Amino acid sequence: MTYTASTEIAMSPLSAAEAAQQRHSVRTYTAQPVDDVQLRALLEATRRAPSSSNAQPWRFVVVRDQTLKTDLMAAGMNQKQIGAAPVVVALYADMEDTMAHLDEIVHPDLPADERAKTLADLQRRWGAMSVEQRGVWANAQANIALGYLLLIARSEGLATSPMLGFEPDRVKALLDIPAHATITALVAIGHPDGDGFRSHRHSLDRIATFR
Repeated sequence: MTYTASTEIAMSPLSAAEAAQQRHSVRTYTAQPVDDVQLRALLEATRRAPSSSNAQPWRFVVVRDQTLKTDLMAAGMNQKQIGAAPVVVALYADMEDTMAHLDEIVHPDLPADERAKTLADLQRRWGAMSVEQRGVWANAQANIALGYLLLIARSEGLATSPMLGFEPDRVKALLDIPAHATITALVAIGHPDGDGFRSHRHSLDRIATFR
């Protein structure tokens, strides 16, 4: 397999700050696979993302099967990177699963009385919301994990393309994602075949005010 010099540079491990500066969406990938060790390490790091009250509502479906990726591409506005990338990850938020297992998110080192109080507080707070409201709240948390996924992938030499252009119900049916869940993004992951477009962002002075 032949790599250009720019691709070799892109595959070098980076610090978090370097990954943030250099990351951009890439829509073409080489045939080089993303092995299970690398993929599991990526998701292991991603799951460390913070969330309010430690809710951790994010869930992942990892898709390698080419037939399934082709079906996903049809549900995803025929975006070529869905079919071309060796891996597509569907990141979704499932707050109902979190609600059903609240004991899993409360810190195990809390004294029994504090633990019981925390569980009751969480049940009261989130139980007062509708399923739809919980879904919106959980999706905001899952977007934090999405940012982690994109940066960690880049720091480890992988290219990504996050996508919001898809038919949610079709994707849920294809991947057995619960109907109540919210799909945060589909993310194509692989080794870059070329650089794609350079990153284009606002300057800091355009978006930040210092008081």
